[in-house]
Amino acid sequence: MLAIQFDHFGGPEVLRPVELASPVPGPGELLLTVEAAGVNFADTHQTDGSYLGADALPHVPGSEVVGRTPDGRRVLARVSHGYAEQVTAKESAVLEIPEDLEAAHALALMVQGLTAWHLLRSAARLRRGESVVVHSAAGGVGSLAVQLAREFGAGRVLAQATGPAKERLALELGADAVITYPLAEKADVVLDAVGGELFDQALDSLASFGRLVTYGNSARAGFTAVDPARLGRLNASVVGFWLRPTLAAPDAVSGPLKELFALVAEGRLAPVTGGSYPLADARQAHEDLLARRTTGKLILTP
Repeated sequence: MLAIQFDHFGGPEVLRPVELASPVPGPGELLLTVEAAGVNFADTHQTDGSYLGADALPHVPGSEVVGRTPDGRRVLARVSHGYAEQVTAKESAVLEIPEDLEAAHALALMVQGLTAWHLLRSAARLRRGESVVVHSAAGGVGSLAVQLAREFGAGRVLAQATGPAKERLALELGADAVITYPLAEKADVVLDAVGGELFDQALDSLASFGRLVTYGNSARAGFTAVDPARLGRLNASVVGFWLRPTLAAPDAVSGPLKELFALVAEGRLAPVTGGSYPLADARQAHEDLLARRTTGKLILTP
């Protein structure tokens, strides 16, 4: 079968198509024929070594797929090596989905949708009427977070995005305004996956008892030191968030996913789909993602 693999760390150039033997499912696992694999920013961290050690090489990245079970069911699944024509998945990590649901929409709700849900509900603990700033508001997580913040009762939703097209998209998704720093008004919650200078600007823009939730470092900036005395002066907090350990908590997946699928079915949540690339072009997908040429959910199709 065709798969995408890397045997040393680096940028998108280390991703290469290879022929591998089909995986063999173990106890409690299913073999899935992949219809589409999701591309996430976390995949670029796997590729450059931010998430993996050398003992994991060679490695096939990818954490989510839409695929078919041997008995013909169409499913959404969390996996470990999704950039391939066939994958194995734990039966407990498989969710049957409708035939008419676009693969990109389903995949958008898995990693990005669960991330956005938990950022607002679990990490920020958003309260009705609070203001929310979403960085990278046209991206996979950001585009859903803008909509969910409104759905969860935010008083104002403010978007940060790069470029006029992405700013327009954020407004179309329900943001009240596009912002640049310094803010004209303090924010109760800021969701940041960029880091670096933007993180620092956001921290100074928090209202009393505000929360800055950091869940990524797309700027690839160095370590940002947070002085406790500074937090005391601001009367604010910094909350770290990583989806992977969050998913191990009871009902961290099924409940939120059920709510997300219901919101889509009711027309109250619209996943934004970006590019669709042939599986063999995974390198190009990573290049476009890192260069910020994309919006919404990217997928690879075998």
